[in-house]
Amino acid sequence: MERTTAYNRIEMLQVADTVAREKGIEREQVLEAMEQAIQKAGRAKYGIEHDIRAHIDRDNGEMQLLRYRLVADPVTNEATEMSIEEAQRKNPDAKVGDFLTDPLPPIDFGRIAAQTAKQVIVQRVREAERQRQFDEYKDRVGEIVNGLVKRVEFGNVTVDLGRAEAILRRDETIPRENFKAQERVRAYIYDVRQEARGPQIFLSRTHPQFTAKLFAQEVPEIYDGIIEIKAVARDPGSRGKIAVVSHDSSIDPVGACVGMRGSRVQAVVAEQQGEKIDIIPWSNDPATFVVNALAPAEVTKVVLDEEARRIEVVVPDEQLSLAIGRRGQNVRLASMLTGWAIDILTEAEESERRQQEFKERSQVFVEALDVDDVIAGLLVTEGFTTVEEVALVDADELAGIEGFDEGVAAELKARAETFVEKERERLEAERKRLGVVDEIAAMDVFTPAMLVALGEKGVKTLDDLGDLAGDELLEIVGKDAMDEESANATIMKAREHWFAEEKQK
Repeated sequence: MERTTAYNRIEMLQVADTVAREKGIEREQVLEAMEQAIQKAGRAKYGIEHDIRAHIDRDNGEMQLLRYRLVADPVTNEATEMSIEEAQRKNPDAKVGDFLTDPLPPIDFGRIAAQTAKQVIVQRVREAERQRQFDEYKDRVGEIVNGLVKRVEFGNVTVDLGRAEAILRRDETIPRENFKAQERVRAYIYDVRQEARGPQIFLSRTHPQFTAKLFAQEVPEIYDGIIEIKAVARDPGSRGKIAVVSHDSSIDPVGACVGMRGSRVQAVVAEQQGEKIDIIPWSNDPATFVVNALAPAEVTKVVLDEEARRIEVVVPDEQLSLAIGRRGQNVRLASMLTGWAIDILTEAEESERRQQEFKERSQVFVEALDVDDVIAGLLVTEGFTTVEEVALVDADELAGIEGFDEGVAAELKARAETFVEKERERLEAERKRLGVVDEIAAMDVFTPAMLVALGEKGVKTLDDLGDLAGDELLEIVGKDAMDEESANATIMKAREHWFAEEKQK
């Protein structure tokens, strides 16, 4: 009988070692799962109200089943507590708060108890295995992995990575891509997170970084850091663009990524189901970068609006469809790649718009200065955009314009000053009519036109102005008239009287 018990003890340790080795988890975790299973079976036999715990000796496999009871005064639960008197009969040194244990006979596992124990062990081992998977893969986000398709359900692919399972969801697969069981698949780990059902590894074949990592595998210069991929934009399965830069002036980044006879880029194209890839030289200059990104279309002119991060691109008439691309794909990918909103115009459209702007600006000078189209056109050509600019410019500078003399310059300047003064008086009267207080008018940040704009929006007192947020003030006066820092400072100045009143209280 003793020999059989010893055999069982050794066998228990051998089973723990085998399971730990097969599942790639710690032996200690398997033994803890066994203890929990024995403990559950013990509670089922002796009563679930008892605090019964199991312990397996890590060296010889000997199993102990113990009932724990807390020394309490008074006793509220006889199943898990004992009085101080009873405790001191067992151990004279016992005191309230101690735990005393009673050994219980080893369990002779029946069929149901054995099945329950097995379920507990399997569950605990599975939890430990999932935790190991999470610990192993949480630091591998951003890597490309290879695996075998285990099953496909509603387009979602479960991939066997060898030591873990991962999910490749339908919306992360390239369009028209179908997988079959046991088919090999390569994908990018974009997320590893703990969920209610355990750790989950999420894969993607549409992520922009999938393209970048594929190039790193095909191009040694990228892997070595000589060439850097600065940006990636993709329309998965159709077309993509990558921007590259070389940190070694002797190496052409585009040529290195294309490879001999296109071998390197073709390997990436094949992996991405024929997705065409434009390789573009990156530039620190936004205008140059946008021009490069719109390749293969040619660009004749660019106009940047850095504050709005918009760029206007002018292309020859015959290049318009190429620049926009099929269903706007080329300009959309270029915008994603550069981070700039891109507006495309043909040379004819740009010329027509320029003529319209010229006509509108000329008309302003014709009406305000009472001059003919020729003089108004000369002012616009010289870069004047407002009557205020003519009023403030030096008379000698006006006289220096071809076709003007000192007399014409002096007359233009005088007419401009008169117009500006009348306009100021008109705006001042309108400001007062709207009820905008003098304290706001005294702030040197607002022009008369801005004060009228405030009044039209109901901002008439310092309290009204103080109640605004910075972006609301900018929306009223115009983002070109004031920057965000000035707007916030102006609002804080309007609130100063609030703090003064608080102090007086």
